[in-house]
Amino acid sequence: MNLVCPVPLDRYPQVLLAHGGGGKLSQQLLKQIFLPAFGTSETGSHDAAVFAVNQGALAFTTDSYVINPLFFPGGDIGSLAVHGTVNDLAMAGATPRYISVGFILEEGLPMETLWRVAQSLGQAAKNCGVEIVTGDTKVVDRGKGDGIFINTSGIGSLDHQQTIHPNQVQVGDRLILSGDLGRHGMAIMAVRQGLEFETTIESDSAPVHREVQALLSAGIPIHCLRDLTRGGLASAVNEIAQTAGVTMVLRETLIPVEAEVQAACELLGFDPLYMANEGRFLAIVPPESEQKTVEILQTFHPQATAIGTVTGKSAQTLGLVSLESSIGAPRLLDMISGEQLPRIC
Repeated sequence: MNLVCPVPLDRYPQVLLAHGGGGKLSQQLLKQIFLPAFGTSETGSHDAAVFAVNQGALAFTTDSYVINPLFFPGGDIGSLAVHGTVNDLAMAGATPRYISVGFILEEGLPMETLWRVAQSLGQAAKNCGVEIVTGDTKVVDRGKGDGIFINTSGIGSLDHQQTIHPNQVQVGDRLILSGDLGRHGMAIMAVRQGLEFETTIESDSAPVHREVQALLSAGIPIHCLRDLTRGGLASAVNEIAQTAGVTMVLRETLIPVEAEVQAACELLGFDPLYMANEGRFLAIVPPESEQKTVEILQTFHPQATAIGTVTGKSAQTLGLVSLESSIGAPRLLDMISGEQLPRIC
């Protein structure tokens, strides 16, 4: 039997950092290597799997954290690991309950660094109301790791009857952004490059499950949720549009970006729409729920706002999302091809 690898080896004979960036190359890995090997065809649908158990339902997710640096303004790899896991469960509409934590440590790591990370992780779990129930630790040779890598899995309960999934998105739905964009990515960049701005840019790393629970408790019919991590807002809306088979229009003037983040992006040549966030998400709701959704989210983040509309159905897989600029001219908002900033989470 001859096995043929479907990846175009003449273009990518080796794994690139961009394959972990949440953009087109990440999608290629999923569609051409992992999903065929694992025997499933679904991709880009959710951050967590939902499955029935007895009379209820659970959500399950897993993630790994390889961020560099380990500590950054507004957080660290420990709290980030908890927030990322909790947020993935929240995007399925689940209430986070339990998580596992696996550490891969490099020989020579200062014990004080490990203590700080463990303390931060434990405190973040308490703040989020989740219990760390199991874990693992491995140590690799000096020079064969990068300080600390963390893997987590999470389990949450679904305490509602809604189906929150990209295939629920309908024409006319509104896209609601939970807060400003780009602070996590720019905070990491500033630390890596030793950049100093007039104001310290802090990461938005935070749990978002309470915002989601507030929407569900208010009876908002949520069609889809997506947290805006790797690849940022642009990649998230493209994934949803492709899965749902719809077209979307976003309005640039409605998308909140802090002035210092916008200035830093312009200085360094980054687009905040592609910058990673660790405490922001997109909610897609029916038009009649737009105002109430915004009002609820603004009690958590005043900058929460509606930023676009689902405009139609499409059988295409490309060119599904357009951005209306500040002067009214539309442009294609595509999924990122390369990697703006590797090792971001």
